[in-house]
Amino acid sequence: MGGPTVLPQTSAPGADLTAQFPSTPRGAQLARHHAVRWLEALGHTPASDVSRTVALVVGELAANAVRHGRVFGRTVSVRLAADVAAELVRIEVSDAATDRRPPTVPPSPCPEGESGRGLLLVDVLALRWGWTPRRPLGKTVWAELPLKPTEETTPDA
Repeated sequence: MGGPTVLPQTSAPGADLTAQFPSTPRGAQLARHHAVRWLEALGHTPASDVSRTVALVVGELAANAVRHGRVFGRTVSVRLAADVAAELVRIEVSDAATDRRPPTVPPSPCPEGESGRGLLLVDVLALRWGWTPRRPLGKTVWAELPLKPTEETTPDA
């Protein structure tokens, strides 16, 4: 989708989730799990496309924060905001590392490599993504994804 851009935050009151997670692989996994539960509370089943896509992006951004932004004794912060009117979900993942910045364009991974595709996935799945410095230290990487209306099902007759 062309790389990161900078946009103002948008969210509906009461539709946000903010949580701190350990800066460990387990913390990234917990962030993903909490994102699925948060979307479930908004009416999206764990098997829905919205839930799966948000979980994937949260997992990739949290894993990047753990791998590239880990600072001993600091946590990873995850914020999810639903803007129902604009049909958007904004994902923000913050870490404490000031010296490691995400690339402006996702790098091409090694074809034989087993990692290095996280930002490529985010770039493909997100409407927009980018990063901002965080005060007093660190950075926030964010992505905005479509929040499609909840799938309606009809009971079997």
